Order: sequence, then structure tokens, then C-alpha cells
Amino acid sequence: MSTSKLLAALLTVALSGGAFAQAVSQDVQRDVNQQNRIEQGLKSGSLSVKEAGKLEGQEARIDRMEKRDLKNGNISAAEQTRLTAAQNKVSADIHADKTNSVTGNPNSVSSQRMQANVARNANQEQRIENGMKDGQLSNRTVGRLEGGQAHADRTEAGAAANGHVSKAEEHQIQRTENSQSARVHRDRVHGSRG
Repeated sequence: MSTSKLLAALLTVALSGGAFAQAVSQDVQRDVNQQNRIEQGLKSGSLSVKEAGKLEGQEARIDRMEKRDLKNGNISAAEQTRLTAAQNKVSADIHADKTNSVTGNPNSVSSQRMQANVARNANQEQRIENGMKDGQLSNRTVGRLEGGQAHADRTEAGAAANGHVSKAEEHQIQRTENSQSARVHRDRVHGSRG
């Protein structure tokens, strides 16, 4: 292979790697946005706790997809297409739930608990994205962290399934969130790039 062809091939690989990193960053930013929309719906009363719980279950599915897709450090075009379709579905479901006739009481204890939990999810996702942007986190590490986010989302979904988040369920959610927060911190501080 000639030097010019080799350089062209290497440039293509380098540019596509940047495109993969950008796509992953955009996926994580979309996770942040969707969590913020769920929190806003709870705060305004346009989402009930039960609806928010169902949406968190869907967010868990997306996080699991991201974990699986990033296991090898890259995301293929087909994987990105499936992930985007899943994110579009959740986005449409958030809109549908916020505009339907079901309302929530933003001042209820359960809603307040759920609001705090969803806000913390958005914060964790933002920390993950920031770690990507500043080079502290590799795609593979982001995938592992998204697995932790999926666990947190599933815990919230289970707690809110009956429309009420009890104090005991809140403690369980907080333990899960604390563990995830520690993982994000550890990976960012120690520069987990592998």
C-alpha cells in the first residue's frame, strides 16, 4: 500500500473515531435532556409519579443499550440507528404523558422524592458527558457507567410503579445513586480511559 493510501486510511479511521465520540456525547446529552424533561413534568404536575416511573423504566432500557453498544469502545451505524429510534420513542412518550389528562401533585412527598431522584439522574449523566468532553472517560468507560445509570433508573421505575415512592424505597434509590456517583467520581479522577 502506498504511503498516501495508508495516510488516507488512517485519516478516515481517525475522523470516524471522532465521529463515534461525538455521537456518544450527543447520546449522553440526550439522556440529560430527557431526564430534565421528566423532572420538569413532575415539578409542573404534568407527569404523575407513576408516569415518571414508567419513563424511567424506558430510560433504563436506553442506558442498557448504550452499555451494550459501547462494550467494545465504539458504536456502529446500525447501533446508533437503533439507539436514536429508542430515544425518539421515549421523547414522544414524555411528550404524550405530559400532555395527557393524567396529572400529578408536584407537592406530594412521592413527587418530591421522584423529582430529586430524576434531577440526580440528570446530574450524573451530565457528569458522564463532561468526563467524555474533557477526555477523562473513554467510550468503553461511558458504557460501563451507563450500565450503572440503568440500574438507578430501574430502581426508580420499580419504586414508582404503584404511583408512590415510600421512605424505604427512597433509601434504596439513594444507595444506588450514591454507588453510581462514587463510580463516576472514581473513573473521572483516576482517568479511566480503558
